[in-house]
Amino acid sequence: MEVTDVRLRKVLTDGRMRAIASITLDNEFVVHDIRVIEGNAGLFVAMPSKRTPEGEFRDIAHPINVGTRSKIQDAVLYAYHLSDDVIAEVEEATI
Repeated sequence: MEVTDVRLRKVLTDGRMRAIASITLDNEFVVHDIRVIEGNAGLFVAMPSKRTPEGEFRDIAHPINVGTRSKIQDAVLYAYHLSDDVIAEVEEATI
């Protein structure tokens, strides 16, 4: 399984969420609402989730092994950092 596309939308809020992503797997399956979160140890990827009546969050979709989780996180964070570079280039060009 490969992450074949990442679409990222930056979020400008006071909270810890930095972006929302959608990924395409093997050009066949899309997962929406993956969040990029600023944690105490740096950025991490949170899978789409739903709040239960008890107030807990349950993942709607998630990888079932460490290798797949790493592939997804690496692809999403790469796109996130790449978008920072693009924004910086645009800002420099307008100065």
